[in-house]
Amino acid sequence: MKKRVLTGLRPTGNLHFGHYFGAGVNYLKMQDEYDFYLEIADVQALTDNFNNPEKVYENVFELTCDLLSIGIDPSKVCFFIQSKIPEIAELTVFYSNLVTVSRLFRNPTVKSEVSQKKELFGNNGESITYGFLGYPVSQAADITAFSGEYVPVGDDQLPLLEQCREIVKKFNSIYGETLVLPQQVLSKNTRIKGLDGNEKMGKSLGNALFLTDSDEVISKKVMSAVTDPDKIHKDDKANPDKCMVYYYHKLFTPKDELDVVCRECKAGCRGCVSCKKELISNIIKFLEPIRERRKYYEDNPNEVRKILDEGTKKAQETAKETLKNVKKAMKIDY
Repeated sequence: MKKRVLTGLRPTGNLHFGHYFGAGVNYLKMQDEYDFYLEIADVQALTDNFNNPEKVYENVFELTCDLLSIGIDPSKVCFFIQSKIPEIAELTVFYSNLVTVSRLFRNPTVKSEVSQKKELFGNNGESITYGFLGYPVSQAADITAFSGEYVPVGDDQLPLLEQCREIVKKFNSIYGETLVLPQQVLSKNTRIKGLDGNEKMGKSLGNALFLTDSDEVISKKVMSAVTDPDKIHKDDKANPDKCMVYYYHKLFTPKDELDVVCRECKAGCRGCVSCKKELISNIIKFLEPIRERRKYYEDNPNEVRKILDEGTKKAQETAKETLKNVKKAMKIDY
């Protein structure tokens, strides 16, 4: 029997290459090796988009199309929508008794995200909502509802998984061995840098290349990418390790061509403009099969809905069994 994997993505926008190389590549490998459940986490998205539900609603379809376009196979992966699994909400209520408010405030991921959302939660988090503070509890319910044995995470998400593990251990210590203790699966590329050199590519940072970007948008973004600041003139020797264009060449350019890029950059016989144009061409070529698959699903929205409906039904059956066991352990299976 295959081990089970559970992961989730918030429908707040289209996928960018940070998502693809940081998580998507891992998903493509894992879908052949594990019993894979993939959650479209719309409830979690509402914790900081509660005042913009249309954004979340529209992006459920967009995100699903993005995932299908990169090659996630619905015959191997169970796609499901979080809000359509009421068992998750019920488990969240039960688990909330096992976590203190002070512990939630200490969660590094929560602290970091609150500080990034000052316009929503205030400079010191004084307007933080109960839902946002408690989303690690909801995430624990997501994982345990489907008996997820492994959870693919980036290093910035490790504190959330640790919170889940604490909840599982406490539940099992009080009510008996009921829940599966999840393990982390770290991606080799846990974080992809932004075009501006920022350590993280992000939607809100304005430094991302999206899978749905047009040729024109990709060209404009890449042409603005940060290069070696010490290279002033076209023929100046440069350090490719200081250049974001070379950083992306390593993702999109074949090895033999990459060696040429590096050698010419160091020798001062490669101009930044021509180097960027070569990168643009390689990115567009890389996107060709992704765009082709995405167009198919955009033209067949009913097929996307069917994938979500069938996956959600399967997921709910699994969650019902977990909730049944939890209630029995808690002696509330009246």
